[in-house]
Amino acid sequence: MNYYEIGQRIRKFRKAYNLSQEELAEKVGISTTHMSHIETGNTKLSLPVFVDIADALSVQTDELLHDIPQTNKTHIKQELTEILDACSTQETYIITDIIKAVKISLDKYHE
Repeated sequence: MNYYEIGQRIRKFRKAYNLSQEELAEKVGISTTHMSHIETGNTKLSLPVFVDIADALSVQTDELLHDIPQTNKTHIKQELTEILDACSTQETYIITDIIKAVKISLDKYHE
């Protein structure tokens, strides 16, 4: 198990939600130092802390353990296609603009 990679995924989601280490640590009930050590892979995190972090970030634990598998991405793409198929042309343009804006924002926080 690569704790550094898990920590980096936690960091990625934390930044995507625009949370500081202090804010996430407070939500989880651990010290900021411990959160820092988790994100850098300098400590092994307990299962309860791991689950609390996933809950605080509103992500599934699998997303923190592994990169999202391609099969999940395919399923998500299919779901998005179904949603867009049920939209008018105008709604499709609006949703597309929203998705682009969210992606730009996420990229900004992953730098």
